[in-house]
Amino acid sequence: MEVQYEEEYIRNSRGVQIFTCRWLPRHSSPKALVFLCHGYGMECSGFMRGCGHRLATSGYAVFGMDYEGHGRSSGARCYIKKFENIVNDCYAFFTSISVEEEYRDKCRFLYGESMGGAVALLLHKKNPRFWNGAVLVAPMCKISEKVKPHPVVVNLLTRVEEIIPKWKIVPTKDVINSAFKDPIKREEIRNNKLIYQDKPRLKTALEMLRASMNLEDTLHEVTLPFFVLHGEADIVTDPEVSRALYEKASSRDKTIKLYPGMWHGLTSGEPDENIEIVFSDIIDWLDKHAGGNTAKFQLQSTTCSNGNGVDQRLNNGQTTLSNGKESRRSQNHRGSYLCGLKGRLQSAM
Repeated sequence: MEVQYEEEYIRNSRGVQIFTCRWLPRHSSPKALVFLCHGYGMECSGFMRGCGHRLATSGYAVFGMDYEGHGRSSGARCYIKKFENIVNDCYAFFTSISVEEEYRDKCRFLYGESMGGAVALLLHKKNPRFWNGAVLVAPMCKISEKVKPHPVVVNLLTRVEEIIPKWKIVPTKDVINSAFKDPIKREEIRNNKLIYQDKPRLKTALEMLRASMNLEDTLHEVTLPFFVLHGEADIVTDPEVSRALYEKASSRDKTIKLYPGMWHGLTSGEPDENIEIVFSDIIDWLDKHAGGNTAKFQLQSTTCSNGNGVDQRLNNGQTTLSNGKESRRSQNHRGSYLCGLKGRLQSAM
């Protein structure tokens, strides 16, 4: 299927210029809408392009934005003053797409990778009935018990965060080496100048910590259908984090799949054959949830039902656990970059 790619700059509520992009099936109406939430230090147009293109080729309209301070958006590089700002910016942009006449009847799915998984879950909490489901790839939604910082450490850092909020003082290991298995893809990621590869800023690290702790305490409030995927050999975000989400979420329709031997970068850092397996699973889940159904647009509720295969599992009360406006076009790129909380904070906290 031929794909049309577009870019646009918008202004957020704080007057900051934000980069957005979209991948659209060129000659057909999309099956549904998919909204990308990228990881820490990441960006959409380059290294999430592979994801956008694959989903659009499968019939989905895919929309992404670089968070403030990330990628091609303006702002201090990778400085997160308030995690809520990211969520609010995404909500404003994603809902603005949903009200467009051609998309009002389409189901709306969130897609989050690593820190983007936290963003997606917080978007769900902001308006629980608006989204029809979520795909969560190695999500940052709970602090691993292996690296949870001591309260004394958090208290000390909190005391100086308003004094030196942008200081790059949080030591970290080389996450790229830890996250992406394929050496060629790893170097492509390292050579992407839009990706932030310096030390995390103090305020940024604390905001990520707070967002994860907030989600950890409220995982039972997750109610939307979701598919969570995680590599069993992931040392950036702990697979147990995804298990906790799966076990504690109140969603009746929830699926988890753990991939033996795979690392953190499931959609971008694995050998091609593994990436094909992962995307095949993602597209299969989306197809079952969006197949032939429509959603009446409401900012507070949604009427889109699931596809027949998933409805059957839902009706039986079952879940699945598996192992195993300046517009311009640009050329295709591949891969994506995800930075998880575990890899960024374990050295300092």
